[in-house]
Amino acid sequence: MPGIIKERLYTPGPTPLLMQAQARTLAAANVHHRTEAFRKILTETLELLKYYFNTKNDVLVFASSGSGAMEGAVSNLLSPGERILVGTAGKFGERWLSLAQAYGIEAVKVESPYGQPVNIEEMKQKLAQDGPFRAVYIQATETSTAVMNDVESLGEAVKDYPETCLVVDAITGLGTTDLRPDEWGLDIVIGGSQKAVMIPPGLAFVSVSEKAWHLIAQAKLPRFYFDFAKERKNQAKGETAYTPATTLILSLHAALEYIRELGRENLIANAALLAALTREAAKALGLPLFAACSPANAVTAVCAPEGMDSGAIIKELRNRFGAIVANGQGSMKGKIFRLAHLGYFDTADLFAVVAALEIALLKLGYKLELGSGVRAAQQAYLRLVN
Repeated sequence: MPGIIKERLYTPGPTPLLMQAQARTLAAANVHHRTEAFRKILTETLELLKYYFNTKNDVLVFASSGSGAMEGAVSNLLSPGERILVGTAGKFGERWLSLAQAYGIEAVKVESPYGQPVNIEEMKQKLAQDGPFRAVYIQATETSTAVMNDVESLGEAVKDYPETCLVVDAITGLGTTDLRPDEWGLDIVIGGSQKAVMIPPGLAFVSVSEKAWHLIAQAKLPRFYFDFAKERKNQAKGETAYTPATTLILSLHAALEYIRELGRENLIANAALLAALTREAAKALGLPLFAACSPANAVTAVCAPEGMDSGAIIKELRNRFGAIVANGQGSMKGKIFRLAHLGYFDTADLFAVVAALEIALLKLGYKLELGSGVRAAQQAYLRLVN
C-alpha cells in the first residue's frame, strides 16, 4: 500500500465541503447571534435559500438534522384524529410512518418495493377514495434506494384538495433535481445542510406555502422547538427563536452565494451528468443498477456482483484508495453500494472513483477488463458535454 491515502467522500451526506464555506466557518467563531451583523447575514441567507429552493415562499432554518424538519412537518400540520397519506419506497419513506406513529397519527401508506418509485397513480386513487387526508408525505428522491419520485404529478393532484398539504422530503432532491414548489404545489419542502449545499451537517431548511400556513394555524399537535409559526415571526426580524448554529449559518451563506453565482440549474445539471456517467460505467462493468426505473441524480445505487458482499467492495475502496462509499441500508446492506453526485463533486472525482472501483473489484476476484468502466464514462462525457 502507498504511504499516503487521501480520504475522499463519495457518500450522499455528509458530502465534500465547499472551500469558501470552510473558510467562512473558521472566521465565524466569535460571531454573536443577537447582533445587527448576524441579523444581516441571516436575512440574506434566508433570501438565498429561496433561490436555492426555487420558491417565493417563506424558508425557515433550524439547527438540526433534516429529520428534525421532518418531525416539524408532522407536528405543525396535524391535529389528533387526523389522517395522512404516505408514499414510501425505502428507509426514508418509512421514517414518515415512524413519525406519524410517534404522534399517534393514522397513516395510510402506498408502498413500493425497494428500488422502485412510489406509485403516484395509486396515491391519487387513495386521495380520491380513502380521504380525507390532512397531509401527503413523500420523498423527492429516496436516498436509500437511489430512486426519484414523480412529485410534480402528485403535486398537481393535491392542488385539488384545499385542506390537504403536500410535504416533500427533498433533502437530497434539492440541488440535484428540477423542483418547482410554487408551480407544482409542493406545500412544505425540506432540505439539509450536508447535502448539495456542501457544508457540514447541522442545519435543516423548510419552505412553507401560504396553503400550509393556513393549515398550520389550525393544527393542535404539541410542538416546541420545531414551531414553524414561532420561527417565521423571529426569522422575519433576522433572528431565531433559540440559539442558532452561527458558524454553520455563515458557512451556508457562503455556499449559497457560490450556488447563486454558479446557477441553481448548473448545480442540478452537474449532478445529472455525474449520475449519467456512473450508470454508463456500471453497465460497462456488468453491474446492475438497483434503481433501474426512475433513477435519482443525487446518488446511484449499484448492485454488487453475485456472491460478493458490497461491504467488501466498500472496505477495499476505503483501505486501498481512501474512497468512502455508502453501503445499502437495512435489508439492502451487503447487496448494494451507493455513489453520490450531489454538491461539490466534479467529473474528475467520478473518473477517479470508477477507476478505483475497477481495481477493487479485480482484487476481490471479479473478472473485468481494466479501463472498461472509465472508458464508458469518458465516452458518455464526450457525448453529453460540448
